[in-house]
Amino acid sequence: MTDQFLDDGDLDAQSLRLVKAIGDEGSITAAAASLGYSQPAVSQQLKRLEQRLGVPLVERVGRTVRLTEAGRVLARHAPAVTTALDAAAGELAELRGLRAGRVRLVAFPSASPTIVPRLLALLGERHPGVSVTYLEAEPPEAVEAVREDRADIALTFSYPGDRDDPHRSSASGLQVRSVGGDDLLAVLPEGHAAATGLHVDVSALADEDWIAGCPRCRGHLLELCGRAGFEPRIAFETDNFVAVEGLVAQGIGVATLPRLAVESFPQLPGIVTLPLPPGERRTLHVVTAHGAERVPSVRMTLAALAHVVGAQGGAASPN
Repeated sequence: MTDQFLDDGDLDAQSLRLVKAIGDEGSITAAAASLGYSQPAVSQQLKRLEQRLGVPLVERVGRTVRLTEAGRVLARHAPAVTTALDAAAGELAELRGLRAGRVRLVAFPSASPTIVPRLLALLGERHPGVSVTYLEAEPPEAVEAVREDRADIALTFSYPGDRDDPHRSSASGLQVRSVGGDDLLAVLPEGHAAATGLHVDVSALADEDWIAGCPRCRGHLLELCGRAGFEPRIAFETDNFVAVEGLVAQGIGVATLPRLAVESFPQLPGIVTLPLPPGERRTLHVVTAHGAERVPSVRMTLAALAHVVGAQGGAASPN
């Protein structure tokens, strides 16, 4: 643990990170732990910063502290400023011939056993100086992690017509780029009448019982069936991919799963999977702060991620 802080000028990157950490954690002790500093060092830095700026940045509320209006201003600007400073430091490091850095990645669950391991292996081979920390989260939480500067890159997805698409207003101010796609598959019992041809006609499943995800996660299924002219009769719900296949294998119902989910574990006997029409595939996105790709380690990771997605058959269509 080190207690050294930068004290040049009224503001610096470390001061912004410190104020944001206090706001996020709700106490100086917890903020110090999250930053890797001692509590006295953080208290002293905060006091010096308030003296330099001439305004209080925190106020005590019972046993906790919260940011004042001035503190909230600094915390709000912290992600953009620190990203820009990291980018500048990265470009300088590149000029010095360095190829190292830390990248915080967050991605959706079915990417964890498929895309993420391949990404880490590729980075280890091509850029061994880049270290990656990983967190699993659904798209809304992943986008929020980038916004709150808890992640550098979010790998997310969206479905056609998704009313809860997290890449609209909730991603305002962030950079969202499509990097590929992932087929949506119908999961049917072996011998099902609809399991013929190259694709499954969803309208042929109107009279089936359906296995759906949690209420928040089933929006794409409702949109899909709605476009086919019916409302699905949902008999069971689970977000466990293996459980979905097990229920279908026993003839309990039918379901849809992304190809990445199906490829993440050996397919159970007693089921067949066939793609839905190409227009129903989900889109894969990367979400970053604006300018984040100027940080060499982030840029290398984004390039490696695009390579991995393309290699697994989900490359983005040319614009």
